[in-house]
Amino acid sequence: MLIELRVENFAIIEKLNVSFEKGLTVITGETGAGKSMLIDAITLLVGGRGSAEYVRHGESKAEIEALFEVSPEHPCQHILESIGVDDGDEHIILRRQIYSNGKSVCRINGKMVTLSHLREVGQHLIDIHGQHEHQELIHPESHIQLLDKFGGHTLEKLKSDYECSFNDAREIASKIQQFSDSERHIAQRIDLLRYQIQEIEAANLEVEEEETLLDERRKLNNFERIYDAVAVSYDALSGEQKGLDWIRASVNALENVQELEDEIGKIADAVSNSFYTLEDQVYRLRDYLDQMAYDPERLDIVESRLNEINHLKRKYGKTIADVLQYYQDIKQEYEALIDRDQTIEDLDQQLKQLLRHLKEKATKLSTRRQQVAVELTKAINRELKDLYMEKARFDVSINHKIKDPESMHAYHKLGIDQVEFYIATNPGEPLKPLARIASGGEMSRIMLALKSHFKSFQGVTSIIFDEVDTGVSGRVAQAMAEKIFQLSLSSQIFCITHLPQVAAMADQHLYIAKTVKGDRTMTRVTTLTEADKVSEIARMISGVEMTDLTKQHAHELLELAKDIKR
Repeated sequence: MLIELRVENFAIIEKLNVSFEKGLTVITGETGAGKSMLIDAITLLVGGRGSAEYVRHGESKAEIEALFEVSPEHPCQHILESIGVDDGDEHIILRRQIYSNGKSVCRINGKMVTLSHLREVGQHLIDIHGQHEHQELIHPESHIQLLDKFGGHTLEKLKSDYECSFNDAREIASKIQQFSDSERHIAQRIDLLRYQIQEIEAANLEVEEEETLLDERRKLNNFERIYDAVAVSYDALSGEQKGLDWIRASVNALENVQELEDEIGKIADAVSNSFYTLEDQVYRLRDYLDQMAYDPERLDIVESRLNEINHLKRKYGKTIADVLQYYQDIKQEYEALIDRDQTIEDLDQQLKQLLRHLKEKATKLSTRRQQVAVELTKAINRELKDLYMEKARFDVSINHKIKDPESMHAYHKLGIDQVEFYIATNPGEPLKPLARIASGGEMSRIMLALKSHFKSFQGVTSIIFDEVDTGVSGRVAQAMAEKIFQLSLSSQIFCITHLPQVAAMADQHLYIAKTVKGDRTMTRVTTLTEADKVSEIARMISGVEMTDLTKQHAHELLELAKDIKR
């Protein structure tokens, strides 16, 4: 469950600390007080898209932090382990900072993580359902996704297997399409590839060649300096009365007396070793001088070769290795284009085989969807009776015909099914598309019925309903209140509402108000006492003016809620 939430400098919220309880927490307040801001903050905390606009005016950053309590078997524990985050002894702390420059920093249990990791953990902690989800019911293309949420692990596995095969087949079909482009385009491509291949082959490149040439050019450009330095060094060491002669004289002198003193013997050995070492180096200097010869033509050759290499690098890659890799790639493409008729035939055969497997997996997926649709239809119709739509009939329509199983056009990313929800709201009326005939209040009840059976609730720590009771009143409002309370018996529920019936069912009632301090607007949250609850529910019933009668009505609603809970 969500234990505590801290929000600072977020929109009109200056500083906010709220502790939460188990069961149903209801959030009420005047329109514009900041209820939606609170949901936006939680949405960002669990991986929603951030923006600098959320940062309170005049501040450098907004900060949101929350403490969750989870069981050792919670799905988040495995995710935390996979990303190297400490499990926090069955507690998870999410923290997100959004800066005025648009940058965002995410942390889990104190460790910095990516936004995708925050989102992966967050989706198992908070499930947010708001007005925007009514749009999913309005758009039939979203219905297949809603249906799939009821399918559980079995349908998810079938769907995953299908998607893998679909992606493989789509890749082959794309290659066939590329080869089937206009002959003119292919001919132009062949000419270009042939020219590039010939150009690179003519250069006869070697991977380490450039480094060798650069070293040689450096030597040729500095030939005179190198020659003078070697000659001076050789002259200083060799010849009469030069370095080696003086060292030889030192060795002879020390050898004559080394038997008289041990220390002199050690010195004599060291000087003698140095002499022989220098003598070897003098021979090397002599040989180096003999081999040195300035060749201006060779420098021209080296410069020309380096220019050729740089020209190819500018066109085909940053290094010789990149150029050679590019050569291998275009040569493979060139050969495929030259033999494209055979290649297309091979790809066609490969695609036919993939489509056979795809059809098999698509059929299995469709069969499972039909089974799930039957289960969903029964469950929703049962829930609708509890929400005073006992005369309504809900149904899931699945069109799963494969017109041409050997064509990619017969398949889409989610299978072969076209799913749409249908409903008849009154007896004697035929089933019609839900998006065309359902009213706002009916949409709210249908959405709540769907949410009451979502498999995604399993393992989710907390669920937020953001004004899902829009468009209902009276006994329907009471039925929705009782349905939301039933969900709170197995999951922590947060509900932003304008319905007094829902507010009366709360285990914890939070009131959000907007105040002005100085010249700044800010939001504050108050946990209502029993007496405060009566006043707030009375306000929700009457609007602006509050009478003794509305207070009495509010008190009766609270007593009724207690009876229902018992």
